[in-house]
Amino acid sequence: MSDFPWLLTMIAVPAVGGAVVAALPRGRDAQAKVVALAVSLVVLVLAVLATVAFDVGGERFQLATSVSWIPAFGVDFALGVDGIALVMLLLIGVLVPVVVVASWRDTGPGGRPMKAYFAWLLVLEAMMVGVFVATDVFLFYVFFEAMLVPMYFIIGSFGGPRRQYAAVKFFLYSLLGGLVMLASVIGLYVVSNSQLGEGTFAFDALRQLEIDPGVQKLLFLGFFIAFAIKAPLVPFHTWLPDSGAEAPIGGGVLLVGVLDKVGTFGFIRYCLPLFPDAARDFAPYVLVLAVLGIGYAALLAMGQSDLKRLVTYTSIAHFGFIALGVFAFTTEGGTGAVLYMVNHGISTGLLFLVVGMLIARGGSRQIGDYGGVATKAPLLAGVLLVAGLASLALPGTNSFVSEFLVLIGSFPTWPVATVLATVGIVLAALYVLLMVQRTMHGPARGLVLEKPGAFRDLGRRELVVVAPLIALVIGLGVYPQPLLALIDPAVAATMVDVGSDPAGTEPVTAEPTSEQGAD
Repeated sequence: MSDFPWLLTMIAVPAVGGAVVAALPRGRDAQAKVVALAVSLVVLVLAVLATVAFDVGGERFQLATSVSWIPAFGVDFALGVDGIALVMLLLIGVLVPVVVVASWRDTGPGGRPMKAYFAWLLVLEAMMVGVFVATDVFLFYVFFEAMLVPMYFIIGSFGGPRRQYAAVKFFLYSLLGGLVMLASVIGLYVVSNSQLGEGTFAFDALRQLEIDPGVQKLLFLGFFIAFAIKAPLVPFHTWLPDSGAEAPIGGGVLLVGVLDKVGTFGFIRYCLPLFPDAARDFAPYVLVLAVLGIGYAALLAMGQSDLKRLVTYTSIAHFGFIALGVFAFTTEGGTGAVLYMVNHGISTGLLFLVVGMLIARGGSRQIGDYGGVATKAPLLAGVLLVAGLASLALPGTNSFVSEFLVLIGSFPTWPVATVLATVGIVLAALYVLLMVQRTMHGPARGLVLEKPGAFRDLGRRELVVVAPLIALVIGLGVYPQPLLALIDPAVAATMVDVGSDPAGTEPVTAEPTSEQGAD
């Protein structure tokens, strides 16, 4: 079972599916939806089967496929997963079919057919899978840049009134970060050529290099800037509120739920193992950005009048917690950060979807245009509350476990940053509960009075959309162990690369075992 090319198939299936949808004759939107849903469900099944085939106690990277691609430059089409990448594949597998069903009745601006939208969704899914499973750094860079194209067209062709501006801003910011990273990728090739006698982009070979500390800092910065823009961390964040607000709801879910995780994934996959000394040197500065981002984004979220922009600012605050966990250099902190990546995709994806359902009913993104929605749509109000509570990491929801692990993992090494970050928890409660209170409770007002018939409760299709995410919010809040069992060994191995023990207090010389974990 482990010999089957699971990862290559997970890239090929949505890529071919996207081509099939794009080739459908004009006016075949109904068939495009069915094909997109079927393909996304196949990818979900493949992700589950790949997880079953993955041996938690086995080698670090498994399910590997490698084909020589550009031999003159040592580039291979090399794929493989550890526990960190595997949980991200599961997240993609869950979110894409949810997005397809959520977009079932959408129409493009001016009634534009949605066939192209579903084609771009499948192409985006293929690129997202590729970026998490690439074990050749050059191949990772290719997927990193290729992701921009489908998301650019999803935002620019099917987004809100300022979609062109938002799409261009998203593209330029990400492209700039990618070009900076390309310089570091080339630098790694040069260093590997000087030390090994031939250049390589293979991740396993690159992490064995002994890079001069000064060169290491320069290379680290190239990767870090690209990932900090993608995450994004403050002050590299300004593209996300515009892109998230103008993206169609389905595109917005994947933008904040998966694409942004490529940045935080890059921190733990590339910045720490490839440049451990530079990572330690720059960690205090990264944590300053992380803590500032938590407080700054939370305060801005509290002041937002636009529902979609509020959700994007909550995401920026959460990315600060993820960065804190990654640069804590402890297994608990790193495990919490990776679990936070998954749980944030679930909880914020749910929040974005419910906000989209509210906007679809009222036709406005302004918080002040709503009030007393619970009197007309109690189920909608209840789901928004669940999504909000998960976003603020209420105990019993999935995000709580992640946030708790980040805080207990970062306190031994960075106590001041950890204490300051906890202020963000209080602010999160304020901006989430204020949003729920202003839109859902009190007497009916605004659009609820003007369009009483529009504010129907959740229909069957909408319940199908939110039900799996609610189940994951509660299920992973009560029992996160299945994901922790996948994540722990990979994070422990990363800490060995960095030279830190699970508590982050002294160097490690032994290889981690599968029993090392957050407990």
